[in-house]
Amino acid sequence: MSVTPLEQALHAARALVLADLMASEVAEADVVSLVEESLSQRRWWVEQWPEGADFLAGLVAQDVQDALLERQGRWPLCPSCGSGDPHALDVEPELGPDPHWVCHEAGIDVAPVGHLGHALGGNTQA
Repeated sequence: MSVTPLEQALHAARALVLADLMASEVAEADVVSLVEESLSQRRWWVEQWPEGADFLAGLVAQDVQDALLERQGRWPLCPSCGSGDPHALDVEPELGPDPHWVCHEAGIDVAPVGHLGHALGGNTQA
């Protein structure tokens, strides 16, 4: 039995977002459930628009980021800005392939989604 392109895209998005959650040490069971909830909702979305499969990682990262903001605060915090108020990174592009975590305050690309561990000083990678 082969894995469909949709399943491959969903699994890849899950792996990338989980890698970033683990790198920032917030991958608790309830947070992982947020990833699964997002994937469930995004499955329908990409079934309706198969060309959007390349956008799943960024969208799931944004979904989890939004859900975490409501539950426990901003995530992921910017590791690049050492002064000022702590602030979260954003996903760019908001709807596109090859999503990256960016700091709009410093105007820098911090890391691709799934590779936040490198920016945080770890070796975690998807």
